Amino acid sequence: MSLLDLAGPILQAAIRAGTPLLIAAVGEVFAERAGVLNLGVEGMMLVGALAGFLSSFFIPDLTAALIAAMVFGGLAAAIHAYLTVTLRSEQVVSGLAITLLGVGLTSFFGRAVIGQVARGIEIYRVPVLSEIPFLGRVFFQQDALVYVSYLLIPAAWAVLYKTHLGLNIRAVGENPEAADALGVNVAATKYGCVIAGGALAGLAGAYLSLAYTTMWVDQMTAGRGWIALALVVFSGWNPLMVAAGAYLFGGMEALQLRMQAVGTGLSVHFLTMTPYLVTILFLVNASQRRRKSRPPASLGVPYFREERKG
Repeated sequence: MSLLDLAGPILQAAIRAGTPLLIAAVGEVFAERAGVLNLGVEGMMLVGALAGFLSSFFIPDLTAALIAAMVFGGLAAAIHAYLTVTLRSEQVVSGLAITLLGVGLTSFFGRAVIGQVARGIEIYRVPVLSEIPFLGRVFFQQDALVYVSYLLIPAAWAVLYKTHLGLNIRAVGENPEAADALGVNVAATKYGCVIAGGALAGLAGAYLSLAYTTMWVDQMTAGRGWIALALVVFSGWNPLMVAAGAYLFGGMEALQLRMQAVGTGLSVHFLTMTPYLVTILFLVNASQRRRKSRPPASLGVPYFREERKG
């Protein structure tokens, strides 16, 4: 068996494992670019995962399931936006509360379907492209949401850096007073970015319950929401770099699962925590290069319009 034959399945699994992280992290990039720190990503992913799973379980329509996941993820994000933008609550506390709420609600409402199987998203082989040696198997023998994530990366970058809307979002995150003075609706921009980020987090959760596995498991996100937050920092708030970090983590997860399957003599617990250790190392590296990619200047700072100078 050649090296490519060994690497192909691992890389294919890496993309699958990295996709929910990528989707959630891209949504968080928009929220943070608008100046709102959302530590509720984990809870929003859980809410989306359960909403999508229940919808697919009782009404076997995958499109409806994905829409339900995005709607409920967006609703959870709307609560966070109301608390932090309208009421100007502490963003860290609000985000943690959303995560705890998501964990509690999904554990309560999902206990009746633990271990149940719903209709999942099937693998779709892209004609012609899937036949390309090695690359076809890795990139084009995936499910539909993976292909959506391929498009999401350049689309998010283009919106942020090549459109007037993206300019307004970045202006609000950097200097909301100046953006307000220029006629940008700061509150609406923050609301829109946070809710859009929550909808993507819900979609990422649905990927876990409908594509990565089709069985409901309590707290199945297993900390992926926190990893998505870390990837935003690692990427320097750039959607293109988010993909690199997501697939790196996905690769480590796929590799440790393969090592467990073949048996290496290493502790299962050590192998399981390997992807998280790698994430910590890359965060340390990211903190050392912070001067080149600093966070938005107003990230986590509530905006009081009545205090706008001038």
